[in-house]
Amino acid sequence: MKKPLHAPVARIKVVRMLAAFAAHMEIKLYQIDVKSAFLNGYFKEDVYVIQPLGFENNKFSNYVFKLDKALYGLKQAPKAWYKRLSNVLLENGFRRGKVDNTLFLKSKGKHMLIVQVYVDDIIFDATHIDFCDEFSKMMRTEFEMSMIGELNFFLGLQIKQTSNDTMTHQQKYIKQLLKLFGKELAKPIDTPISPSNKLVMDDGSPLVEEKSYRGIIGSLLYLTASRPSVVFSVGLCIYI
Repeated sequence: MKKPLHAPVARIKVVRMLAAFAAHMEIKLYQIDVKSAFLNGYFKEDVYVIQPLGFENNKFSNYVFKLDKALYGLKQAPKAWYKRLSNVLLENGFRRGKVDNTLFLKSKGKHMLIVQVYVDDIIFDATHIDFCDEFSKMMRTEFEMSMIGELNFFLGLQIKQTSNDTMTHQQKYIKQLLKLFGKELAKPIDTPISPSNKLVMDDGSPLVEEKSYRGIIGSLLYLTASRPSVVFSVGLCIYI
C-alpha cells in the first residue's frame, strides 16, 4: 500500500475553537509565517527530477538530479515539510493532538502553550507570555520566519481581538464572493432565503451552468463557518 503524499491541514472549526478558548482564558492569539517552508523538508525516499532550467550540466545532459530536500511543486513537499516541523516540535517537548494532528500542546506547571499549524502559517497562544517568547525564539533557531503579530486573518476568517472579547467574521471573503459571481449590485434581503420561495426538483426554469452552481454552493459552505444563519438555506440548495 502506498503511503499518502498529502500532509494534514487545520480545519476552520478548530481555529474557531482555539479563538474561543483564547477569549475564555483572556489571552491573545499570535501568528508566525515560515519563509520558503517547503524548502525545509527532507526526503528519506528516493526522489528524482529532471535538470531544472539554469542548472543543466552539459557534460551529463542525460542525467537526473536526486533530491535530498524538497522543492516547491513536488507532491511530496507538503508532507516532507509537515514531518520536519512536527519533529522539531516533538523534540522540544510538544505533544501532538490525537484527533487533530496539526494541533500541538506543551505544558509547564499550570501553564500551557497551544500551536496550530496550517502549512507555513502557524498560530499560537499561551497562558503565560514567556511561553510565547520561548516558542518564537525556538522557531527562529530552526527556520527563517517572520513574526506577523496578533492574529487577525487566518483561512479566510477575520479575527478581531480586544481586551473585552474576540469577534470572528468573513466580510472580506463575502465581498470577494459577490465580485467573483457578479452579485455586487444584488439586492439584500433580511433572511437567508425568501419564505415565499419553494424549491422543487424541476419547475421548468432553464438549467443553470453546473460548474458555476457548484462553485457558488462550495463557496457558501465555507461561509457557514461564521454565518450559521445560512446553513439551512445552503443545505437546501445542495440536496434539492
